Amino acid sequence: MRLSMRLWPRSLMGQMLLAVAVVLLLAQAISAGLLWRAAEARREAAVMNAAAFSLVVRSQPREERGDRRPRAMERGDAERWVRALRIERVPAFAPLPGDVEDADRTATLRSLVESHGMVVDDMIVVERPLARDPYVDGRPRLRARLLRSNGPDRRLVVAALRQPGEDHWVVARVPLPSPQRGVLGSILVQTLVIYALLVGLHFLLLRRITGPLAALTTRTEKFARTQNADGQLEPRGPHDVRRLISAHNAMEARIAALLDEKDVMLGAIGHDLKTPLAALRVRIESVEDESERQKMAAGIEDITRSLDDILSLARVGRASEPPERVDLAALTAAVVEEFEDMGDPVTLGPTVRTALPVYITWLRRGLRNLIANAVRYGGEAEVSLLREGERVILRVDDRGPGIAPDRIADMLEPFTRGEASRNRATGGAGLGLTLARAIAEQHDGELVLANREEGGLRGEIRLPTG
Repeated sequence: MRLSMRLWPRSLMGQMLLAVAVVLLLAQAISAGLLWRAAEARREAAVMNAAAFSLVVRSQPREERGDRRPRAMERGDAERWVRALRIERVPAFAPLPGDVEDADRTATLRSLVESHGMVVDDMIVVERPLARDPYVDGRPRLRARLLRSNGPDRRLVVAALRQPGEDHWVVARVPLPSPQRGVLGSILVQTLVIYALLVGLHFLLLRRITGPLAALTTRTEKFARTQNADGQLEPRGPHDVRRLISAHNAMEARIAALLDEKDVMLGAIGHDLKTPLAALRVRIESVEDESERQKMAAGIEDITRSLDDILSLARVGRASEPPERVDLAALTAAVVEEFEDMGDPVTLGPTVRTALPVYITWLRRGLRNLIANAVRYGGEAEVSLLREGERVILRVDDRGPGIAPDRIADMLEPFTRGEASRNRATGGAGLGLTLARAIAEQHDGELVLANREEGGLRGEIRLPTG
């Protein structure tokens, strides 16, 4: 199954060309079979006509022969074969050991002979190797000439006829001609010409269709990464493909406009909310009760962080700058060092030096969220950078209680917390893992959460290297 999948082309052009080639090959194989059967039928008819010509014409006295010949018989090969082997008259005829009697040939030859007024009392038609025929074997010069011109493997059709009232048999011998090799050669040449014309024409037609589709695919992938409507494709190709490109351009423009409107709206919301929060933060300084003041400040900071997470989640994927190639090992070590400087129990595990083009600010944010989540709910975090096949893995392990298996998928949804104890008192609005997942998907990767066998939760940002 895997081998067949590897051999099957993945592109539309490859599949269409392969389908045309296979259908053409089957059609040519059927045509070759029919032509071969027709050639064999003509070959058999020539042998039967030659035998009938010998029996009807050559077996009669010379003065009675005239130009009598079976109507289906043409001069040429048949007469050349007959001149090589004269008619033999024998008192009795019986097949030799090893001869193959042919009832179909007997019936055909009888019909040909009787259609020309010759009455048949008995007839036997056999096939034998040319070298084993007694008539040929008793004539060394004839045998040498026939073997030289026909080859040692050539076979003879021997036809013996007896007419009513005759006490002798008339025996005719016709060498079987070799199969026509020219048929296969002509079919091969015909196939090559048809392949060159038909497959070449299909290639040009499919390229006119698949070229714009390939460009549209590339454009769609680029728009999915950047959400930037600049550089849209010019409609080209067949009418249907041009309509598809035009519709895609219109959809891109509409999506980009909606995203721009969303950014403007979110910016306005952020500004309108942060301004009164900042004013409120100033006003609480006048509260004399230190405990109440700290609670108010913590609440304001919590709202501010939640607002930042919401705005970040809305902006992820709308990077204004192209990705930069960076050493992920150095980036990982720098993020771990930030937590160490704040006194958090975060350690750096094994890393491999790997350089990839990434959105540095966003990837750093996603890794921070995973580490912060591990420290908050697991008490400590170990960060490592691994490479498995065609993927690079940013792994964060903690030693906390983990997550119930049936809730792991829910933890990646916005505003979801793992358990009742994970409330605002512990910090966060349930957007950290959602934002980390969005950042991983922005890099064509994925975020995977799993419980460790030794206890704790493992979070991985898996990025493709290709």
